[in-house]
Amino acid sequence: MVTCNDIAMLQLDGVTLIAGKEGMDRMVSWTYMVQTKPYEDHMNRGNFALIVVDDIRFTMEEAEVCMEELEKLGISGMGISVIDDREPVPDSMIKKADELKLPLFFVRWEGASFVDIAQSVGRLILEQNVRNKRAGDILYNLLFGYDINDKYVEKVAAQFGFDFSKYYRVGIIVVDRTYGINLEQDEHTYEFYADSLQHEVTKMDSHPMFMSFLNKFVLLFEAREDKSIERELEKMLRKIDSRPEFKGQIKATCILGGAYKDPRSFGASYTEAKNLIAKKDILPHPGNKKVLSAKTMGIYKFLFRSGNQEEILKYCNDRLRILEEYDHANGTFLEETVLSFYMNGFNSTKTSEALFIHRNSLQYRLGKIEELMGIELDDYVEYLDLVNCILVKRWMFS
Repeated sequence: MVTCNDIAMLQLDGVTLIAGKEGMDRMVSWTYMVQTKPYEDHMNRGNFALIVVDDIRFTMEEAEVCMEELEKLGISGMGISVIDDREPVPDSMIKKADELKLPLFFVRWEGASFVDIAQSVGRLILEQNVRNKRAGDILYNLLFGYDINDKYVEKVAAQFGFDFSKYYRVGIIVVDRTYGINLEQDEHTYEFYADSLQHEVTKMDSHPMFMSFLNKFVLLFEAREDKSIERELEKMLRKIDSRPEFKGQIKATCILGGAYKDPRSFGASYTEAKNLIAKKDILPHPGNKKVLSAKTMGIYKFLFRSGNQEEILKYCNDRLRILEEYDHANGTFLEETVLSFYMNGFNSTKTSEALFIHRNSLQYRLGKIEELMGIELDDYVEYLDLVNCILVKRWMFS
C-alpha cells in the first residue's frame, strides 16, 4: 500500500518533509482537505490531511491544535501550506510532529497545489490497487482455475519467484468484528484494517501471494518444515490486532489448509482451510493462537466428519508411529510417559513417582519426546492430540 514515504518519493515541487521522519511508513488511504469541524464527520483513518494557514479558517496556532486532534483520529500524515508563505512553521509544531511520529510536510505556496498532491496520491493508490488486483486474479486462477497448464504455472513461478518443486499451502484470514453505534465508521475502520493487513503482508519476508475474496483474505505461501512462515503470520496478526484503533473491535485468525506440491491441488488446500472456519471457535487454542490448521485439530477433524473407525485408527497409527518404533527398538517407554505426564497434571514429581523413575530420567524422556515428535510440550493442543491417539488405540483394542 501507499505510505508517507511514497509521497516524499514523488518529489513534488515545493513539498518538503520537515518533521515526523520516524512515521514515514504510515499507510495512506486517501487525502483529506481540512476545513470544518467536527473533523470526525469527514476524517477516516489513514487520510493524509492538507491544511492552509490563511488566518480565516486557521491561524498557525489553530493549525497546531488541529494537527494534534487529527492525529488522535488516525491520520497518516499532514501537509501544511501558508498563504503567500508569510510565516514559517513554528518550532513547537515541528517538535510536536516529531513527538507524535507524524510526518509533517511543508507545501510552498507557489509550489505544488493541494490538487496536485491529491491527484498524485490518488494515482499512486489506484495504481497500487490495480497491481494488487492483478496478483489477486492470478491467485484466484490458481485456486479455482479449471485448466491450470504447465505454461501458466511457469509464468506464475517466474513472476512471483515461487519454486513449485516445493510444498505450498493456503491460509484464509478470517476477521471477527464487533459493531458499535456508528456503522459507517465501523466500515471505515474495517476497510483500514483490510488495507493495514495487506500492507503488513507485503512486508513479510516470505512474500506470500495475497487476495481479498468474499470478506476473507487468502494467502498462498511455502510450507516450510521449520514453520517459520506460520510464526511470521502469528506475529503479524498479533501486531495488527493489538493496535489501539483495532483492539477490542477487530481480530483475525488464519486458518491453514494442507500442503501440496502440485499447483493444481492448491484449490484443495483452500477447501480444507475453508471447511475449518466454522470449527475455529470450538477447539481450545493454546495462548489464543492466531494461526490454526487441520493439524491443530488433530483427531477432532474425524469427529466432525461423523467418525470412521478405520480412518481414526489410521490417523492414530500414523501419529504415534515414531514413538512406537522408538520404544520397540530401544526398550523405552516414551508412549507411556506421554500418557502418565498428562494423567498427573503435567506435574514432574507426581509423574516420576508414578513411573518409578528419577526426575532427571523424566526430563530426558520428555526432551526425547519433543525431539522425536517435533513438538513443544507446552503446546497443549498438540500434546492432547497425542494423548487422545494413545487412549483411542487402547479403547479400540480393549
